[in-house]
Amino acid sequence: MQPIRTFNVSPALPSTLEPLRTLAYNLYFDWNTEAKDLFRRLDPDLWESSRHNPVLMLGTIAQSRLIEVSEDEGFLAQMHRAASQLEDYLKERTWFRKHRPKEKQQECYAYFSAEFGLSDCLPIYSGGLGVLAGDHLKSASDLGLPLVGVGLLYQEGYFSQYLNPDGWQQEHYPINDFYNMPLHLERDANGEELRIAVDYPGRQVYARVWRVQVGTVALYMLDTNIEPNNPYDHDITDQLYGGDQDMRIHQEIMLGIGGAKMLKALGLKPKAYHMNEGHSAFLSLERIRELIQEEGLSYLEAKEAVTASNLFTTHTPVPAGFDLFPAEKVMYYLGHYQEIFGISREQFLALGREKSGDLDAPFSMATLAIKTASFYNGVSKLHGEVSRDLFKDQWPEVPVNEVPITSITNGVHARSCVSKYNQELFDRYLGPKWPSTPADRPIWDKVYSIPDEELWRTHERCRTELVVFVRERLQKYLRDRGASLVEIEHAKNVLDPTVLTIGFARRFATYKRGNLFLRDLDRIKRILFDLHHERLQGGLGSHKKRMVQFVIAGKAHPKDIPGKQMIRDIIHTVREQGLGDRVVFIPNYDIYVSRLMVAGCDVWLNNPRRPREASGTSGMKAAMNGILNLSILDGWWDEADYVRTGWPIGSGEMYEDQNYQDQIEANALYDLIEQEVVPLFYDRDPEGIPHRWVAKMKDAIRLNCPTFNTSRMVGEYAEKAYFTVSDRYDTMTGNHYAAAKELAHWKQKLFNNWYDIKIVDIDISESADIQVNQNIGVKARINLAGLSPSDVEIQLHKGAVDAEGEIVNGQTVVMDHQGFDSHHHSVYTATINYTASGLQGLSLRVLPKHQYLSNSYQPGYILWANS
Repeated sequence: MQPIRTFNVSPALPSTLEPLRTLAYNLYFDWNTEAKDLFRRLDPDLWESSRHNPVLMLGTIAQSRLIEVSEDEGFLAQMHRAASQLEDYLKERTWFRKHRPKEKQQECYAYFSAEFGLSDCLPIYSGGLGVLAGDHLKSASDLGLPLVGVGLLYQEGYFSQYLNPDGWQQEHYPINDFYNMPLHLERDANGEELRIAVDYPGRQVYARVWRVQVGTVALYMLDTNIEPNNPYDHDITDQLYGGDQDMRIHQEIMLGIGGAKMLKALGLKPKAYHMNEGHSAFLSLERIRELIQEEGLSYLEAKEAVTASNLFTTHTPVPAGFDLFPAEKVMYYLGHYQEIFGISREQFLALGREKSGDLDAPFSMATLAIKTASFYNGVSKLHGEVSRDLFKDQWPEVPVNEVPITSITNGVHARSCVSKYNQELFDRYLGPKWPSTPADRPIWDKVYSIPDEELWRTHERCRTELVVFVRERLQKYLRDRGASLVEIEHAKNVLDPTVLTIGFARRFATYKRGNLFLRDLDRIKRILFDLHHERLQGGLGSHKKRMVQFVIAGKAHPKDIPGKQMIRDIIHTVREQGLGDRVVFIPNYDIYVSRLMVAGCDVWLNNPRRPREASGTSGMKAAMNGILNLSILDGWWDEADYVRTGWPIGSGEMYEDQNYQDQIEANALYDLIEQEVVPLFYDRDPEGIPHRWVAKMKDAIRLNCPTFNTSRMVGEYAEKAYFTVSDRYDTMTGNHYAAAKELAHWKQKLFNNWYDIKIVDIDISESADIQVNQNIGVKARINLAGLSPSDVEIQLHKGAVDAEGEIVNGQTVVMDHQGFDSHHHSVYTATINYTASGLQGLSLRVLPKHQYLSNSYQPGYILWANS
């Protein structure tokens, strides 16, 4: 029966408990231990069953319990303490004010992402990309950054995972009840739902706007599951990464174009638009349209203004990771933008084609993001290198090491991932500001003043908590699928809270190799049950057992059959080999499970095929808790101190034969566990303290916590990207877009004349045989055709020559313009030398130059001297 009217019913709280409502509707509770303890104290069972959702708790808890705690002085004191902490937090965000001029402090930055992982009570994320986005917002709040998030609010979100009796992953899609989640429905000045409309073929699709308050940062999300949309359009915001290619383009239109429209409807005017991956790149089309139709700019002028204020972060290390759409599909859904822009079909499609002239190429969202942005970055130093190689064709003839893609290494939000017990320990010995304190500050040396016994006992508490949770989670899932009493009873005793525990938890994609540790079953059995050491010691009972156990978790994408097969193979192997007490797979990996694992394990295992892991953040979370990493040198681990804070598997080798690689690296893994990890862990003093292990734990905290956190990361984005992009936007839009117009017209002039430039001659003062540091004079004459010397920069490019005859890691020397010769050719000179011996090379190149370019490679022109 359909209702004739609906009501949004709020919890009825006694007046003395109103601070609970304020706490419940700000995600600050997720990283404030006082607030979480408060809600847990209110009703421990309801706190767990609600997925730690305080809004749902307050809406379902018995009124008698609320009345009871309203008269409990201890509870009220804790509530006011938590409320006071939130109030102080919202006032004290000072980093941005200290780092940005006063006249710039009213600006706004927009962060677009297809998913945000903020808390387990908001299941609208799938994995690392979303959790990184959530942590980005949290640290933006910590720093007082004027950032807003833009996303989609999924009715079903990502799936819940369970395993059938055969170990095959099954998906369940719980419905998110938005009215019982920490969400605010945005309304207009008349109190009506704020809605935006987005054009799709033959119709408009409407979306309403929800807000999640993340400390001081607002995350706005669009919801299409409303009237008057048709049933298909309801599903645009149904599932994260669900549906077919048509649904994917529907979602990305809503995220990018709808997101841009939403910001305008909210009255927000961002000066920097951050695309977290390419899913939102259609926002550029909408922004260009707006400037053409509302500001009277030409397409080229509008594109310059938009490009100046966009930035793009890629997390993908392989071409297959990017969204690609057929040209006809793009034209069907977005061809009206081509008409507004006044450009040809192929010019429009070239925005998403790596090579503009490749008329058969699909439309790439990553390419669209790059071609409409002025700042681009990967998410670790190694990933920056991979990205420069991956996207090098977008900058033809530019040496790979000069491709203008930088890197900002990911981080994690410390207060969200460090366990309550460790936070209390760090607060006590380092002071409460440790999560945002830079690595070079002396407070970090105080980590070494934490007594070994105190740090170890705190960690043992975390390990015990993990083991208890695993047992309870397994029993629940076994009961839910109708398992036998024998299986349920067995689950009560899996794992041992005193045994060396290795954790592996991430998306089950085949390249991450979740089953690598099971490659040699005889050897892993010896490790798990300490059989090798047992034989050496003369049998059972003659020594203290030094066993090992594994806790595994992770989801495969619903359409990733090889990933699902890997999970099934692990389950089958564990059963058939009798490893169930020592190797446990936890179903339905999420933020809550992750937090228990990164605090409760002793070693964090990561063994992807290098360089497929763009960054990886779970290992950072583990390190912050003092957990030691055991990992392939990939992503962030490649730039960490992997000797003092863990163990590297291999030395960064790359293999073509994957089977051979798996064999070599599995053996290396076993060797490390047997020869280094196990002996160090079980080397105890009479009180049971492994002092050498604890020393390594302290190094992990000291060296990784201040470096691989989102406070450092978001600060880098602010100083390297947001501030720069925002300033560039002010420049380009000032005086009614005068700079954007000038740059657009200059680029047209560049296009008309560039291919007529000729390098007439180059005169080098010395012969081929020279000495180190010997000065060499170089003189060049250039016919600039219709361009002037101020339009170009002439550079000498010098460096060592490799076996292929190419200059590698070249250095540039800018030549000085000396005037014109009798033929009106521009004359340039420079003096160079070489600081190293061997075969060295020299070349000359011409690059465009203009004060409003974000970099010299942006126009896509470069002229090299012929050999």
